[in-house]
This record gives sequence, C-alpha cells and structure tokens, in this order.
Amino acid sequence: MAFTAPRTSTRPSSQRHPLVATAMVLPLAALLVVVFGGWDAVVTQASSVGVMLGR
Repeated sequence: MAFTAPRTSTRPSSQRHPLVATAMVLPLAALLVVVFGGWDAVVTQASSVGVMLGR
C-alpha cells in the first residue's frame, strides 16, 4: 500500500441524536399520511403493535 498524507481535517460524527432524526422524519410522515389518506392504516398498525407489546 502507498503511504498517504494524514488527513488535516476531522469529520464530525455521523451519528445524530434520535430526537433530531425524529424531528426530520415526522413532517415527511405527516405529509405522506395527508396526501395518501393513510391515517386509518397508521391507526390500525399502531393498535396492532400495541396489542403485540401487551398494552
């Protein structure tokens, strides 16, 4: 392998805080629910997951 010069700049961590990721995804999810009218499907899936988790 060839010897290369060391990197001079450091990249920031590629991990995001979970709340930041949630804040990025929720507006798009809400838009898709409104556009495709999938609110009933979301409620059905959420209730199924709740039953599966025992709530």
